[in-house]
Amino acid sequence: MQTEQTDNGTLETWTPEEVSAALEAGEISLIDVRTTQEFMFEHIHGAMLMPMPFFRPETVPFGGPKKIVFHCGSGMRSERVARAALAAGQETVAHMGGGFGAWKAAKLPYIGTDMATGAPKRVD
Repeated sequence: MQTEQTDNGTLETWTPEEVSAALEAGEISLIDVRTTQEFMFEHIHGAMLMPMPFFRPETVPFGGPKKIVFHCGSGMRSERVARAALAAGQETVAHMGGGFGAWKAAKLPYIGTDMATGAPKRVD
């Protein structure tokens, strides 16, 4: 994990492997900030959806038993959301560097769409 000290707090950038291990261990809540359409087509199993245009830091359960980690398609939107949460008063916020593209490049499992049927399917 990389950390950056900003004027508002600490920004953590996690690798897909770190996110996968923490998600599997039940240590984090993963929030996908992509669009509803992107999420429906393919997503990380167990991730929750909060599209960036609807992000409101006060609605995210920071400080709970699990750390919050944001992710998007490339890491750009999730970093913007994380920085917005820092600006709103959170001391430490995490996001996944490289986004869903890096997740797939690392060959981690996800839920995709079976193009023949339109049904969701696990992709390993």
